Parts: sequence; structure tokens; C-alpha cells
Amino acid sequence: MRHVMKTYGRKSIAFTHGDGAWIYDTSGKRYLDALCGIAVTGLGHNHPKITKAIQEQAGALIHCSNLYQIPEQEALATKLCSLSNMETVFFSNSGAEANEAAIKLARLFGHNKGIETPVIIVAEQSFHGRTMATLSATGNRKVQAGFEPLLSGFARVPYGDVEAINQVALNNKNVVAIFVEPIQGEGGIQIPHPEYLNNLRTITDKQDWLLMVDEVQTGMGRTGAWFAHQHNGIAPDVMTLAKGLGNGVPIGACLARDKAAEILAPGTHGSTFGGNPLVSRASLATINAIESDSLIDRATFIGNAIAQGLRTNFSDEASIVDIRNKGLMIGIELDRPCVSIVDHALEAGLLLNVTADSVIRLLPPLILDDEQIKFLIVRLTTVINKFLEESK
Repeated sequence: MRHVMKTYGRKSIAFTHGDGAWIYDTSGKRYLDALCGIAVTGLGHNHPKITKAIQEQAGALIHCSNLYQIPEQEALATKLCSLSNMETVFFSNSGAEANEAAIKLARLFGHNKGIETPVIIVAEQSFHGRTMATLSATGNRKVQAGFEPLLSGFARVPYGDVEAINQVALNNKNVVAIFVEPIQGEGGIQIPHPEYLNNLRTITDKQDWLLMVDEVQTGMGRTGAWFAHQHNGIAPDVMTLAKGLGNGVPIGACLARDKAAEILAPGTHGSTFGGNPLVSRASLATINAIESDSLIDRATFIGNAIAQGLRTNFSDEASIVDIRNKGLMIGIELDRPCVSIVDHALEAGLLLNVTADSVIRLLPPLILDDEQIKFLIVRLTTVINKFLEESK
């Protein structure tokens, strides 16, 4: 490890292979993966349909420059637009790059309207990535520290606060877009008021702004809909995807519609590897597997079952501040920092993480069976009780 930059606080554990919701370390120990590589492997590990698609495509053509037509990319774009009611797609390699595309699109939208210094409204405690633009958009001072000067052009408001956005509209005539997560994942599984996105859609329509939703973590069925904003019955102007889009292969996407659909033109943006034949084929296989196995509805059932089981087990525990979920985005908020609970979970054969210092975050795969649901509830209950006893 001495030649790898120390940009991660890695655990002293390595994995060799996976099978569905299970993953195995170098000693042969089995773990239930309730983190999915942070919402990436939504179909679990070594899914036969995705493995087959990757193998077939690797034997035919892995890479082709975007200077040429790529049929697999075109098929994926058509499928994504059909699922989302969007019109055009730009493919990247990650969520941060997808969000970079969205930020560039919004700025160009503003310049096309004659606004010299366009401003994008973003939320406190948000997370949009670690590139300079997405880091500047992110609402977490901890990840920004040391990388100043940050990019200008962002106005920050409290998450879920519609009135704060209205105040910005009154005082800043350079606003061109609102960029927001439907649910804040890194912020601690923060779920806004049910009408929040509807209110943002109303504001952006009135102001002729773009409504841009970061679905990098919430997309691809994780919340019980293909995309979390669909619970609200609205359509954004721009949507970004990554993580679960390829079940582990590196792919991101920035989708646009209506007035945002044709803003990015030849020469305005690009990616060497974005949407190459291999990742496009893997993503198509991921989508087809979700559809054929009816996993969207299953995500709602699994998430509610886990959350309710934990609520029942901790109904009399004052140290549990809240247990909240939308599909398979589950947060258990404690009344104290609980980062060490990750190690307790590893000992118990569970993969999870802690975000916002005191929120246990679960992002299990959409393929959990009933026995695995019970396993997760029982093991996590034991882990939390052990932690609470030790931290008195």
C-alpha cells in the first residue's frame, strides 16, 4: 500500500469475490454487503446477466472514440430517456463528472441568456463530488478545507428551505438554476418534505431557471422508483446519474430535457472514455435485470422491512434519535458520534458506513431475500446495542 496515495482511511481488510449480497475476504470470511460500494452494486456481486454482457462486449470491442457513433451508447441513451422522460444524454465516467457537465450546462444556459456571472443555488450539507466545481457546489466545509480558492457562482441555502430560495430570487438576478439532491446521502440520509421538489419545480418554472437533480446516489431504483424525483410526479430539466447505473463499471450520465436538451453542442464538452461500448453494454444489462426481476417494487418492500424491524427493536431506546428511509436509503441516527460502529459491524459480518458523524447509513442491494433481511436486522441490532453499551 505504500505506493498508493493515502486519500482513503482504508480498513485492513481485502475482498476476493462476491456472490449476490455476500462478499468474501482473503481469509474466507463472509459479509452481508449492506453498503454496495456506496450505492453502486445494486444488483449485488457477480450478477450473471451483467457478467455475461461484460464478457461478450470485452470480446468484441471495449473502446471506441466518441468521434464515431457507438450503437451501445445510443441504445443506452434511448433506454434512459424512455425511463426518465428526458431527451438527451451526455455520458461520463463518474458522478462527479456528470455533475460537472450539469454545472457547465447551467452556466452556458445563463450565458446564452446574457447573464455574465451565472449563479447556481445549492444546498447546505450537500455532496456533489470532489472535482473543483463539484467540490465548490458541495455544502460540506470539511471536504472543502484546504482547496481554496473555491469556484464562485454558487449561492447556498439550507436544505429543504423553500423560503430561503425565494429570498435569493429576490436579491440575486444572476441565478440560473437550482441543483439539489432529492435525498441527501452523504448528509445523513436527509429526506425533505414530500412537496419540496414540487415547490422547486414551481419556482424554477416561474423564474425561468433550470431544475437540476443529482440522482447519483438516489437513482436506478434505490428509493423504490427508477429516479427519486418520480415520487413527486415532476420532471427536472437536468438529471445526473452514476453509482448504480453500471452495477460496478465506471459510468455516469447527465440527462437533459426541454430548454436544457440542446445547450451542450459540439466542442462545449467531452469525455474520452464516457459511454464506451463496454460500460454502455453493462449498464443496459443492469437496467434489463432490474426490469425483468421487478426490483423497483422490491426495493420499497426491503427498505420498509429493514427500517420497521429496526424501529421495533429500538422502540424504547432513547439513544436512537431517528430511523428514516426511502426505499433502500436507510439512516439510523444516534445521539452521539458512532464512526467506530463500522468496525463492530465488520466483526459481525456486515458492511455499512457512518456519515455525518452520527448516522449509520445502509444502502443494501435490491436483491436481498427475506432471510438476508432478517440477518441484517438481527446482526445490526446486536452491533448497535454493543456500541451503545460500550459508549455509555
